[in-house]
Amino acid sequence: MPLGTVALVGSPSAGKSTIFNRFVGERKSIVEPTPGITRDRLYAKATWLTKEFTVIDTGGIQIKNVPFQTEIRAQVEIAIEEADVIVFLVDGKKGISGDDRFIAKMLYKTKKPIILGVNKIDSIQEIGAMDDFYNLGFGDPIALSGAHGIGIGDLLDKIVSLLPEKQEVKYENTIAFSLIGRPNVGKSSLVNRMLGRKRTIVSDIAGTTRDSIDTPFSKDGRDYIIIDTAGLVKRGKIYEAVDKYAAIRALAAIERSEVCLLLIDASVGIIEQDKHVAGYAMDEHKAIVIVVNKWDLAKENNLTKEEFAKELKRQFKFLDYAPVLFISAETGMGTEKILPAIASAHDAFNRRIPTALLNQIIADAQTMNPTPIHNNGRLKILFANQTGIQPPTFVFFCNNPNFAHFSYTRYLENRLRESFDFDGSPIKIIYRARK
Repeated sequence: MPLGTVALVGSPSAGKSTIFNRFVGERKSIVEPTPGITRDRLYAKATWLTKEFTVIDTGGIQIKNVPFQTEIRAQVEIAIEEADVIVFLVDGKKGISGDDRFIAKMLYKTKKPIILGVNKIDSIQEIGAMDDFYNLGFGDPIALSGAHGIGIGDLLDKIVSLLPEKQEVKYENTIAFSLIGRPNVGKSSLVNRMLGRKRTIVSDIAGTTRDSIDTPFSKDGRDYIIIDTAGLVKRGKIYEAVDKYAAIRALAAIERSEVCLLLIDASVGIIEQDKHVAGYAMDEHKAIVIVVNKWDLAKENNLTKEEFAKELKRQFKFLDYAPVLFISAETGMGTEKILPAIASAHDAFNRRIPTALLNQIIADAQTMNPTPIHNNGRLKILFANQTGIQPPTFVFFCNNPNFAHFSYTRYLENRLRESFDFDGSPIKIIYRARK
């Protein structure tokens, strides 16, 4: 059973990114000695004692008006709002700073559980310096050294004890899909168009949808569930840069979906935020259909569908398996193609290939294009087996997995796609040494 969400907050260079990397087990966050280097919130899954949760790394908050502070404070406020547990990290070598007191005042307003972590306590001699941090009013602090891994287990124990278990909602014999994209790309308008009724608030202000709603409906003999990803309430100046914060509520919806509709605003074109949102769906290995909305407003750009699709393939290099649709949720143009594309991607996401046929395809692929020499050896696939769906997962038993070159794996994936309909679905290929 998955748990909730943990937000790491603190002043610049308190060590949030180092702790984040300790949690997730890899260097996903930028770690630099320069204060304020982490500007965008980062999300990742962490597991402790078989329990999984989402962890959010945030930018450092400062009292003084330095570059990006408005955006960073907005990030942190949203992270605090969405988190089930907040870890307030402070620099144990510096003592309580004005920035720490400023952040503490922000946290006093929330009713969420708060754990105070005193980072950079690298030796027993430095533990005495922690007493001062009781004055912040968050109870017993936990001594940490992100650099050396000291106290990380204690911190994770405390986090897991405070996190609520999240009830997973699963649907049987139903195609569960979500609409993902940056704010104001037309998600609510498209939902209304697909359902044939006005179900969500539609506004020109980015971020007007607040709560996720699961809506069941049927079409052409198939049952669907729309898992509508929420935007954010626009509250004062906090959400001025709301485009950066589209993904936080989309994460749970993406996890529960089988197919994600990635909406792109044709009138604006492809921007970096579109790649970030797509990245979350790709990280979760979901089936994806790209929907280019507001195509009726893009005519003045003098782009053809072919040119726009080509640019999509260039910008989303590893998303070339996703079909591309051009629509207008406002006028209804092209929207009739969406459900068939979702159904097709769903079927591909759940497709199983007979073992004998799979091995014939892989054997023929090796005959037509022999494996290259890589890491002082040549890969030889001896047997192939499909071990799972959602996404289709294939295990290739071979002489040595280290001989598998990335380009050859792409070649094998392309052969599978040529032989079977996997449009819209990712494919996982795993190499294992045959003993």
